[in-house]
Amino acid sequence: MPPPDLTTLRESALLASYAMHSADSLGRRHPEPLHPYRGPYQRDRDRILHCAAFRRLSHKTQVFTGEMGDYHRTRLTHTLEVASIARTIARALRINEDLVEALAFAHDLGHPPFGHSGEDTLNDCLQNHGGFNHNAQALRVCELLESSYRPHPGLNLSHEVLEGQAYRARKHLKNRASRDPLTPPPPPACPLLEVQVVDAADSIAYNAHDADDSLELGLLTVEQLLEVPFWRDARDRVVQRHPSLSHRQVLRAVVHELIDCQVTDLVANASHLLSDHRIRTVGDVHQAPPLVTSSPELSDKKSVLEHFLLQNVYRHPTLLAKRRPAQHRLMELFDRFLKEPSLLPVKFQQLAETEGLPRTVADYLAGMTDRFAFDEHRRLSQA
Repeated sequence: MPPPDLTTLRESALLASYAMHSADSLGRRHPEPLHPYRGPYQRDRDRILHCAAFRRLSHKTQVFTGEMGDYHRTRLTHTLEVASIARTIARALRINEDLVEALAFAHDLGHPPFGHSGEDTLNDCLQNHGGFNHNAQALRVCELLESSYRPHPGLNLSHEVLEGQAYRARKHLKNRASRDPLTPPPPPACPLLEVQVVDAADSIAYNAHDADDSLELGLLTVEQLLEVPFWRDARDRVVQRHPSLSHRQVLRAVVHELIDCQVTDLVANASHLLSDHRIRTVGDVHQAPPLVTSSPELSDKKSVLEHFLLQNVYRHPTLLAKRRPAQHRLMELFDRFLKEPSLLPVKFQQLAETEGLPRTVADYLAGMTDRFAFDEHRRLSQA
């Protein structure tokens, strides 16, 4: 037998038995030789990092459009923050950090311009063609739309990265089915711990950072946030530990405190659940209930904060006023390309032959940055 590669040796020494080890990967759709010192999930992470769809995230809306300033998060900075939080949790739980980072980098690749408002628009456009959600679109990006030096389409990522993203898409459909009894939910299955960690890190990141961005943009006041117990308790701990901080420093410290207390609680609760359920293998993980979850007490506090953000930020009149014209432009672009497919780039004209025109138009629009979508709408309006 050949000697184990460096990645296998490292993971055997550092990772828990319930982590996803690279040596146990189901491989790639198109087999490739192993690399002598880069594991499969390292290579997946780098393929995502270097692809065009990842770079375009820097000019895509997270919650607030670029017209509102340049302090707030973009889809790219959010992705990097999720990856950072997820790696911290993964290391504490002794699971595969490389896989976690690859999953985190991929998780928002399918987001269209203008954030969730753009997603809602494309979902309306495709209501008779299977709908649109960014999690499923990320799979299309990784498996079909991105290209590389290889002779086949897509990035040829490992099974575990693709299945992790597919789980997110199925979870979206399950949530939608709970609101629509005509849509049957997919069968329940607990994903890898690495997938659960990225989901949790995503929630932690946007809860803290959306509040921070909203304060900076003047959509919220500190007085409003102090009515939320989760925020108020974090502020009180910061002031107690650091009474000499300025007002602005306190605000920054509260954001860090919110993240730290959520991560600390999550690691502690997950560790207890792993022990209580006697988790020893990846197979045990699949048979167990969700394991990377917050404690019930913290979950309740998070729910109050999330409801507050929904009512006071995501439905803020200023934000809605910015979204409406963006959604209108995106809808007009969809209709224009549907009527005149010759306006599409040649690559997408060819793709339409196998994927159908409505889905292909959505693929093209979903890949646009906010700025390019505005520019393209202006160009075609003047043509």
